[in-house]
Amino acid sequence: MASLPSVTLTAALNLDSDVRKRHSTSLLLKDKSASVSYQKNQSLIQLNVDAEPKFVDVREALSLLKEGTTVKTSYYVPLLQECVDRKLAAEAEIIHGHIVKTGTHEDLFVMTNLVNVYAKCGVVEKARKVFDNLPRRNVVAWTTLVTGYVQNSQPLPALKVFIEMLQAGAYPTNFTLGIVLNACSSLQSIELGKQVHAYIIKYHLDFDTSIGNSLSSFYSKFGCLELAIRAFQKIKEKNVISWTSVVSACGDNGQAARSLCFFTKMLSEGVEPNEYTLTSVLSTCCVMLTLSLGAQIHSLSIKLGYGSSIPIKNSVMYLYLKCGWLIEAQKLFEGMETLNLITWNSMIAGHAKMMDAAEDDLAAHKSGSTALNMFQKLHHSGIKPDLFTFSSVLSVCSRLVALEQGEQTHAQIIKSGVLADIVVGTALISMYNKCGSISEARKAFLEMPSRTLISWTSMITGFARHGLSQQALQLFEDMRLAGVKPNQITFVGVLSACSHAGLVDEALYYFEVMQKQCRIEPVMDHFACMIDMYMRLGRVEEAFDVVKKMNFEPNEIIWSMLIAGCRSHGNSELGFYAAEQLLKLRPKDTESYISLLNMYISAGRWKDVSTVRKLMKEEKVGKLKDWSWISIKEKVYSFKPNDKSHCQTAEMYKLLETLLDEVKPLGYEPVQYMEVIEEEKGDETVFSSTIYHSEKLAVAFGLLNLPKATQIRVVKNITMCRDCHNFIRFVSLLTGREIVIRDSKQLHKFSNGYCSCGGFGDLL
Repeated sequence: MASLPSVTLTAALNLDSDVRKRHSTSLLLKDKSASVSYQKNQSLIQLNVDAEPKFVDVREALSLLKEGTTVKTSYYVPLLQECVDRKLAAEAEIIHGHIVKTGTHEDLFVMTNLVNVYAKCGVVEKARKVFDNLPRRNVVAWTTLVTGYVQNSQPLPALKVFIEMLQAGAYPTNFTLGIVLNACSSLQSIELGKQVHAYIIKYHLDFDTSIGNSLSSFYSKFGCLELAIRAFQKIKEKNVISWTSVVSACGDNGQAARSLCFFTKMLSEGVEPNEYTLTSVLSTCCVMLTLSLGAQIHSLSIKLGYGSSIPIKNSVMYLYLKCGWLIEAQKLFEGMETLNLITWNSMIAGHAKMMDAAEDDLAAHKSGSTALNMFQKLHHSGIKPDLFTFSSVLSVCSRLVALEQGEQTHAQIIKSGVLADIVVGTALISMYNKCGSISEARKAFLEMPSRTLISWTSMITGFARHGLSQQALQLFEDMRLAGVKPNQITFVGVLSACSHAGLVDEALYYFEVMQKQCRIEPVMDHFACMIDMYMRLGRVEEAFDVVKKMNFEPNEIIWSMLIAGCRSHGNSELGFYAAEQLLKLRPKDTESYISLLNMYISAGRWKDVSTVRKLMKEEKVGKLKDWSWISIKEKVYSFKPNDKSHCQTAEMYKLLETLLDEVKPLGYEPVQYMEVIEEEKGDETVFSSTIYHSEKLAVAFGLLNLPKATQIRVVKNITMCRDCHNFIRFVSLLTGREIVIRDSKQLHKFSNGYCSCGGFGDLL
């Protein structure tokens, strides 16, 4: 059994607050008469022992008191405090026994202190037992027990004790009421919190600073921002905690501008912000991407003496990353003397967020790769990652289609013991789905000990994305049997599954269930699924009828679907109409012009081709930048059309020519001229070949360098063209390889001559 720190037996000693904070407790033992004297600020123990100072443990310290010796309260205070500081529950029991033996258990101060010790050492049951045997109970004793339950994550017993307190006629203090509000927050019960608030109003305590702060924080946690602000405004004497509460409340509830307004008002009233205020405001700057203001707050934090604060440095670094200040963020990171997990998480999450703000997919890939490299450095640093780390890394793996890194992260998650966490489990499902490994996604889903709506929805959507419609619909029914209520996104997955399989009756049934049973109004994505379904079946007119029934204007996704369907089923006129509508929404989008040009080329309308080309020049439409990349052994290889810069160029080109000859007997019909390139020779229009498009080169490189059983995964920055889609579909049949291509619009998983998009993707 562990013992209390050694006790020095030497000269007279003051047992003030400073002494109690030390790791060792000093008591005086000297060769004098056997008596114990007490003064207000010192404890003098004079016993018949050796004159030389020596160190003893708690048992020895207590045994030196002779039987019958009168023991004053102060003798136990430093020993009990040491138990609290070092969580020594067993030693607290020894002291408790001695207290009873000497008759000091009749002292309310000592026994209340003992309640506090047991609670803070995590043995709240013993704290309750001591409390029940108190000779009498004051508000301090009641509050100590309530606090103990809350601190030990037992909010319901805490509220029961609070009710007992009221029934006993005791009046709670401001601190008691704040603790009770914390218990209500832990129970996720706003109604109980409102009853406590009513009690506060009844006794005119809502103007008190500490209570107002607690109320503001309480309502903020439940998303009741206006009530939080009202509680703040009622406070007569607002301190820095009051202002920090309202600034954080606005930021946490999506009111970033109001958060900054309160912060400005705080400064104008002469209230100096603390570390927490500054951290909260910097988080708000991250949301609003207000780099200049964030830099000013960083300067203010240095001026106020918080320049070395790790939370503030982490917040500033994250802001710099989100706003693209890579060099400044890296300098800040490298200049930090102490790197904690939050620092690493800020860097990893910051680079992950930069993927969303990147100019193109290549820049996004670079940011994602940097995030994964930072994760590797964290691993080598010896600091253990947490749930937030794993979630960020898995999201990066999803974006990069980096299955190997995702699998390695999965192994670390298992080793860390956080696999049971719902957030991590859901992130794993999403990662495997987006990397084309639906079997591993299903396995991760089945291994989850509990599932949320997001988990169910992620798996349903994954099945639909991979063309496994029946599994998606069956899982949806299982979800309903489990009592989980679907949301808008769930029905997008369900309707998408119906669309892929051409299940019109089922789609109409679920569309009606969504509106009538679940009270969910259809949004753009739901209509898009219905339109996609009709287009796959060649029912073009019905697809356009769905557009007419919508109570809002179609977006670019719907017009792109209509264009793809019209091209597939030869309805040129409606296709041209849809293309023109798309150009109105995206007047400078290169892919939209390419789609329209391809339709005119297919119809042989060369005059319209020239008109569109002229319009592209007038609008200064940029060139179509086609890039694809593949990752092999954690090294990324990128390709562009007709790329001859690689050391294996000759082998890749030879392999593509061989494959082209071998897939033709299987039914592949090459399209010679699919795209209009950027050059013209006089009045003659020059067309480009699709033989050496970037994704074909990347697939050829993968076939040359990856083992035969390994899945080939390619990321492409724009939409696949139809010819490449058909070619790779036949290559998967010829080679028996699974090939996954993630373009700018969807994931295509090719296996045995079949694509997960059902052969009806939104293609150029």
